[in-house]
Amino acid sequence: MHENLNIKVKLTEKHIVLEDIDPVVFYGVNNVHLQMIKALFPKLRIVARGNVIKVLGDEEQMCAFEENIESLRKHVVKFNSLKEEDILDIVRGNSTKDELPEGVLVYSMSGRPIKPRTENQQQLVDAFFNNDMTFAVGPAGTGKTYLSIALAVKALKEKTIKKIILSRPAVEAGEKLGFLPGDMKDKIDPYLQPLYDALEDMLPQAKLQEMMEKHVIQIAPLAFMRGRTLSDAVVILDEAQNTTCAQIRMFLTRMGWNTKMIITGDMTQIDLPREQKSGLKEALGILTGIEGIGVVELTRKDIVRHKLVTRIVNAYEKYDKADKQ
Repeated sequence: MHENLNIKVKLTEKHIVLEDIDPVVFYGVNNVHLQMIKALFPKLRIVARGNVIKVLGDEEQMCAFEENIESLRKHVVKFNSLKEEDILDIVRGNSTKDELPEGVLVYSMSGRPIKPRTENQQQLVDAFFNNDMTFAVGPAGTGKTYLSIALAVKALKEKTIKKIILSRPAVEAGEKLGFLPGDMKDKIDPYLQPLYDALEDMLPQAKLQEMMEKHVIQIAPLAFMRGRTLSDAVVILDEAQNTTCAQIRMFLTRMGWNTKMIITGDMTQIDLPREQKSGLKEALGILTGIEGIGVVELTRKDIVRHKLVTRIVNAYEKYDKADKQ
């Protein structure tokens, strides 16, 4: 009786773009996550290429699939990792750990939590949230620049700001830079490489490139700040001990609406000519105690690099003291 009933199911095709994430993290090693997703949606034909997923199938199933893919994408944006149990939980509608664990600012590209590891590092994080301008001063390896960039990336991911601006005084080039051959990017890169390194650790390569092309993330030497007002941004001035008094004054007055500034420096590594006073030293003397400005001092105890770095820093400090006597 029912043999001749031809039920036609309307098939829909959709393309889903995985924005802001590294597709490799999403698909898993050897596409293990993708295979799992395919198994969970057997009625759909799923093909992935680059950051685009092409799906063909029944419209109702497609809607559920789209919602799940978006939830998985958001999970990867937040944690920079994806586990098989996360996929199962999200697809089955179980609750997943959606909030970042306490203290974690962002996750590195390898899925490692980036968070303050010492009391003074925690003070830096607190100062950032409680003030519009924060000075973080301490020796190399105390995590001041890395944490500052993590705070900026967090703010950008949470859309509380529209851009990140990173700067360093290019002391080695005399800050004038006019006499160096090549275009600006070629001239600047060596001084700014440590800032790139930190960003690369926290954002997918393709996304970082795109953000830099669109000027959402800007990395520039201090001289290029002149005459600009910096709004809706987290602005980080690194190695500020090498600014002159005029330079830091110029920089600090660039602050616009909805902007937070972090100024980092190490008073033991001043590369300015002897007769020139460090702008950071002067600024700390003038601005400490002003409402809205936080000052955090990190010490050797906060060094989170290889333990040998701590010993080297200590040995040099001892040598410098003896040398001055």
